[in-house]
Amino acid sequence: MVAILQKYIDQFIDLPAEELEALINSIEVRQVDKKVRLTDIGESEKYLYFVIKGLARKFFLKGKEEIITQIAKEGELISSSVSYFSGMPSTYVIETIEPTTFYSLAHDRAEQLYSRYPKLERLSRLIITELFLQKEVWELERIRYNTKERFLRFMNDNPELFQRVPQKYLASYLNIKPETFSRLKHLLRSKKSDAPYLK
Repeated sequence: MVAILQKYIDQFIDLPAEELEALINSIEVRQVDKKVRLTDIGESEKYLYFVIKGLARKFFLKGKEEIITQIAKEGELISSSVSYFSGMPSTYVIETIEPTTFYSLAHDRAEQLYSRYPKLERLSRLIITELFLQKEVWELERIRYNTKERFLRFMNDNPELFQRVPQKYLASYLNIKPETFSRLKHLLRSKKSDAPYLK
């Protein structure tokens, strides 16, 4: 399990063995079933979650409608980040989609690590910067591309999620009406069946 975390860290920084060991000793391994809420609206987010195996989603409520803003798979982070970094009550729910195993880093433990290990503090800043950039790119794509383009781009980048994530969740995440999502999915399957080499 450490290998997937090491691979993620290596994208950002060459972390000395001592600091990697300190980080590993500070994280908790959590295994939870599907549809378990790790964080609920109004709670204070205490953990940053790194997905080792499984899937989780992040959403808020608009009336009774769930608006999904993130779907995290293996090798990705998820958290109610504003609450985690500020201590304010969460406006989001973090919930598993599949039985999921996480590395969880508590906020107070993270602060202790940053005060002792400069490279871990730098790693944190680099990760936060990357997450900010990803969020801005995704917000632009939701505006820049039409419904069909968003569907096709996401499908090409994340084909495995179409098998693992409920359709209503994907439709919410892509800001596509469920009936439109179903129609696009049907059209795509029809095109593939007409052209076997695309399968």
